[in-house]
Amino acid sequence: MSDKSIEAESKISQPELAYEDDTKVDTEKDGKTSERNLAVVPVSVPSQAAEPGPEVVYRLYKRRFAGLAALIFLNIVSAMSWPWFGPISNDMATDFDITLDQVNWLGNIVALVYLPTAFLIPQIVTKYGLRRCVRTSYSILLEPNTNIEKYELGAIALILSAWIRYAGTAKTLSGGRAYALLMIGQFFASIAQPIYQVLGPKYSEVWFNLQGRTTATMAIAISNPIGGAVGQLISPLIGSTRQSILVLGIISTAVTPLIFFIANAPPTPPTYAGSKPSPSLMSLLRAMAGKTVPPEAHMSSRERIDFGIMILIFGTLVAASNAFAILTAQIFQPVGYSADVSGFLGACLLLTGIVAAIATAPLFDRVFTHKLALTTKILVPCVAVAWLSLIWAAKPNNEAGLFVVMTLIGICSVTMLPVALELACEVTRNADGSSAILWFTGNLFGVMFILVQGALRADETATPPLNMHRALIFNGSFIIVASLSVFFIRGKQVRKRADEEKLREALENSNSVRLS
Repeated sequence: MSDKSIEAESKISQPELAYEDDTKVDTEKDGKTSERNLAVVPVSVPSQAAEPGPEVVYRLYKRRFAGLAALIFLNIVSAMSWPWFGPISNDMATDFDITLDQVNWLGNIVALVYLPTAFLIPQIVTKYGLRRCVRTSYSILLEPNTNIEKYELGAIALILSAWIRYAGTAKTLSGGRAYALLMIGQFFASIAQPIYQVLGPKYSEVWFNLQGRTTATMAIAISNPIGGAVGQLISPLIGSTRQSILVLGIISTAVTPLIFFIANAPPTPPTYAGSKPSPSLMSLLRAMAGKTVPPEAHMSSRERIDFGIMILIFGTLVAASNAFAILTAQIFQPVGYSADVSGFLGACLLLTGIVAAIATAPLFDRVFTHKLALTTKILVPCVAVAWLSLIWAAKPNNEAGLFVVMTLIGICSVTMLPVALELACEVTRNADGSSAILWFTGNLFGVMFILVQGALRADETATPPLNMHRALIFNGSFIIVASLSVFFIRGKQVRKRADEEKLREALENSNSVRLS
């Protein structure tokens, strides 16, 4: 499909239709819109509808797939840094003369820096757009008053993280100095990761129509766990820990030119929601608190309750997965499993979930279009029970049982990612703000889960030594309690209903104009 405007065909001269923001809609010859080329969205017609106004045709562009692919690959690579050291944590502790808790902090630093960065991203998008957010967020974090056109440092954060980390592998460095360089490298990696992760729902809203929005959100959302899975799978297989860090640096450097494929917005938006800027993050926070906000940012009390429940559940499930990625080897090696098997178990959780998400996301776009809330009520209890069962499954000589549990967790939890992100957009009408809050909570809870589970690790005199049984009890119990709130979600899909209603109005108006 060409990016050029597709003019409406008609044997009769059509009068102009007035719309909000002085927009007008073209219609095709038979009075129907082309789903492939156009997505027409009107609003209420004012009394002076006969007055001419500028033309606007809502349509899709092929270039959206280039930006989507770029976000996917950047998300994959930026996500690899967090769990990279999980499967090789024991080897890292030995090679660099550090403790297991210090290895865990190589993951914790990513979550901690993620927290303020996630809240800055919606503000950056509002002011500078998607592309500049991807390319300049690092400069804004360090120099808020810097001229935005002078810097291309978003991708440089990935490159810096790669090679500062590798500098820490020099054998001439003491353990403390090497560890400091590893931490600094992880700091830069933690700036890049939230940029690509938080922007997913906003990119989908701006570039995709109703038949592709959830699928696009799914593709970006699952690319982060794909990166985690790849990181867990590769890191123990490469060789020594130093060689592993080198490979991560090469991959991070190779992917950075993809930022130039990400554009701010199409010349013409694909839907009514895509034509409207998201309310600010501050207005969303005020709406959640019941304060006075502009009409477009208003949330009913029911919507505030729904979003609060989603924050709790999303944060808990993301935290459980993130903590598991960091602690994989520490959970399974004390009960007799190698670093390779630990990596395979973590990868199994994520890869099976990715397959399930790819299979189900198009169904939510085209079949179960108004069933997002029902989906959460089915999947959340299932994943909660699976996490609880890990308490008894993590034992010697139970490899098959562990892979079954990992598969169940992966299918349910990863499938929930795009569903939760899209449902949050529906109840808040704020794509980047709701995404930022959800991911912020997931990472905040993730730090808590890692610290608590690390503190619950058994000592060296236990049987088996350093086992994580008490940590698994905490993990499963917390998830079960938080998941009970899912049954109170109503989850009315306000954004989708508004888009569909305005599309119906467009078709009715175009038909009536043609008949007259």
